[in-house]
Amino acid sequence: MRETMSGDIEKNNNARKASVGQEKEQKKEDPHGGSDHPTSYLETLMHMFKGNVGAGLFAMGDAFKNGGIVVSPILTIILAVICVHCEHILVKSSRKAQELCKTIQTFDYAETVLKTFENGPKRFQCVANAMYTIVQVLVCITQMGFCCIYFVFITENLEQLFHHYGLNWDSSVIMALMLLPIIIPSLITNLKYLAPVSMLANICLSIGLVVTMVCAFKDGLPSPSERHYYTNGSQMALYFGTVLFSFEGIALVLPLRNSMKKPEKFSGPLGVLNVGMAVIAFLFTFTGFFGYLKWGEEVAGSLTLNVPIDTWYGQLVKISASLGVFFGYPLQFYVPVKIMWPGVKKVFKVQKHPLIGEIIFRACLVVCTFGIAEAVPKLGLFISLIGSLCSTALALIIPSLLELIMKSDTPKGPGKSIFIKNSLIILLGFLGTVTGTYQSFSDIIAEFFS
Repeated sequence: MRETMSGDIEKNNNARKASVGQEKEQKKEDPHGGSDHPTSYLETLMHMFKGNVGAGLFAMGDAFKNGGIVVSPILTIILAVICVHCEHILVKSSRKAQELCKTIQTFDYAETVLKTFENGPKRFQCVANAMYTIVQVLVCITQMGFCCIYFVFITENLEQLFHHYGLNWDSSVIMALMLLPIIIPSLITNLKYLAPVSMLANICLSIGLVVTMVCAFKDGLPSPSERHYYTNGSQMALYFGTVLFSFEGIALVLPLRNSMKKPEKFSGPLGVLNVGMAVIAFLFTFTGFFGYLKWGEEVAGSLTLNVPIDTWYGQLVKISASLGVFFGYPLQFYVPVKIMWPGVKKVFKVQKHPLIGEIIFRACLVVCTFGIAEAVPKLGLFISLIGSLCSTALALIIPSLLELIMKSDTPKGPGKSIFIKNSLIILLGFLGTVTGTYQSFSDIIAEFFS
């Protein structure tokens, strides 16, 4: 009997060792977390660029108008550094959550928040599920808001073009024409297959940006003394919301990292995150500064609307920028679908035909963003509202909370410097959320009812 029990124990131990060895081997062979189609460094960099560069890039002129030509560049660089720092915190939190859970499964933003709170100090564990739900809702609202804004951006630019050629169609009709073309690429379900779409988006946006800047420099630039150096508090709130909206890619950080062949190349010193965000921050500052310097108080919610439509290059700007945003829609759409589809699949019991069910769901969701976009007010105000309401919490407040909770379980706690740093970031995020949301709502109400 003892020999039999001893043999069973030995077999179980061997099985556990084999299981651990298999897991380690799987982790070694599959560092991208089980993705069937892992992406390369360049493909991920393209997704990172496209995930942050869209309608927000062309809104930077309007942002600098609200911030002032001296204050805005300084604040934009500071906010960029803070945002990248918070994105690094998010990546570290995800890796720490994997270690604590002893799993090779990769986590998205909301899952990282859930696991961090669950494995943190006991006083925070009770709110883990609530925080998970909050992040899921914020990510979905933010990404769906981006998709709605993309509809509006394309429509406003094409409306100018159509009117120039005598097609005085209503904006609702033009937006409806965009519905089917946007649905088609939005049916792509894998980031690997979205890489060519992101490349097309980046090419089109680059053309639109270059031509827009050439137009700005074409007839010379006014003196900076002709512009406001700084502005009042209400306008600064709108500036803050627009810039935070423009750094719109934090919800994509973990999906992009998790889909890489070599995830360690995402957050290294010359990784995708640092290289991509450095280029993006430079583009935002450059575009905002010279856009506001050129067009001053007349700068539109999108710089493309300031370029004269009666020239070939003006028409090229509107077409290329619209195409860039059009091809960028599927990438922004990828995140909310990934979050919502598992629940929808379970509720409607479409396990037998998951592909058909997902296609139908994706099409319906695009129609929803179209319907919301039909009711959207001015582009610039809506951009600021989404940035203030949701992007600020995702980009600044929640990553800072994650680091404080991660460090709370260490013997010495988070430490004074980490506590002060994260408290200041949370305070900045909270003030930006409250003031930016209030000012955006006030201006939207004034736009409709004045």
